Amino acid sequence: MGMTLTEKILAKHAGRDRVRPGDFIVARVDLVLGNDITAPVAIAEFERIGATRVFDPDKIALVPDHFTPNKDIKSAEQVRIMREFAKKHGITHFFEIGEMGIEHCLLPEKGMVVPGDLVVGADSHTCTYGALGAFSTGVGSTDIAAAMATGELWFRVPETIRFVFRGSLKPWVGGKDLILYTIGKIGVDGARYKAMEFAGEAISSLSVEGRLTMANMAIEAGGKNGIFMPDQKTVEYLLERTDREYELLESDADAEYSEVYEFDASEIEPQVALPHLPENARPVSEVKGIQIDQVVIGSCTNGRIEDLREAAAILRNKKVARGVRCIIIPGTQSVYLQAVREGLVEVFVEAGAVVSTPTCGPCLGGHMGVLAAGERAVSTTNRNFVGRMGHPKSEVYLAGPAVAAASAVAGEIVGPEEVV
Repeated sequence: MGMTLTEKILAKHAGRDRVRPGDFIVARVDLVLGNDITAPVAIAEFERIGATRVFDPDKIALVPDHFTPNKDIKSAEQVRIMREFAKKHGITHFFEIGEMGIEHCLLPEKGMVVPGDLVVGADSHTCTYGALGAFSTGVGSTDIAAAMATGELWFRVPETIRFVFRGSLKPWVGGKDLILYTIGKIGVDGARYKAMEFAGEAISSLSVEGRLTMANMAIEAGGKNGIFMPDQKTVEYLLERTDREYELLESDADAEYSEVYEFDASEIEPQVALPHLPENARPVSEVKGIQIDQVVIGSCTNGRIEDLREAAAILRNKKVARGVRCIIIPGTQSVYLQAVREGLVEVFVEAGAVVSTPTCGPCLGGHMGVLAAGERAVSTTNRNFVGRMGHPKSEVYLAGPAVAAASAVAGEIVGPEEVV
């Protein structure tokens, strides 16, 4: 019996010829990630265990993105802890204000992950990097402390579920719609501690940006990781970002899967996940007409240049509805600059939207767009739990950039074809 892509990566990093689901292994890591919420905890644990140096200062990334620019004294202190730790240990990849971005947009953009890597991060959406053919997963801050000290971590090899999307995508349907549709079919615990492997001609047609969106939300189905077979699009994406060597691995034809789902992508329309779970996914045609107060376009799920271009295509020569707040958050400084150069920021401002510096901000109810009681938001973020974006009596509707932008114009949830 062959191995899945996830199993091959874990076997290689554990120094084994093969692994099977359920095996416990100790594996070396290629990259360790922490942010301004989780890294200070990991740093405290690192020092508590008596570690005196990190295993490799080039293989640790510290990204202050959740409450940056610092919104208050406490958030400023969190970043100070990271900054001093990075200086003390000579950590190469500490991203200061002006360099930083939303971590899961920033690291792929910087070419810091390549196919076959093993990446761990103290953030649940570390699963994003599976879009590049890497095994990446979120772990606790104490695990990050151990990984920073030793360069290794233990894992239980997950079973793999294969999701095959046949056919062609409808207009305005992208990675966000495919992953919301998937979660709607299997539920928020449908892939608990399993690898989610995506394949099929509709997946092959997706850009790397669309794949990053899908892998990002594997955790919303309970997945240990999401993963895509690296292909020519992956190679082209990495060509201008890194000169690291890597191998294009893929699952064996006789690999064993715990389940296989097959979907006809041509039947999937833009999706909206209703409060208060990502599994409450519905076609936009079934939920249109719900009045809204705010739209957020950005986050580690949909803050890339492709997402902003899609939103701008909807908002160009239009106005955000009176009484609706529209907040655009580029994922990185590079995305922000590209949006300026392409005239997208001008489109957004003329439409009546505001454009923020890169930050997680409203996604976790932190700042830059917190909701009051009774308010509703359409958001391109990844979670819509009770109180996720502010008051416990607010509501968050998850969607892709096209539906979000169209809803901002209409003042209610609508599909993009209704305003274009």
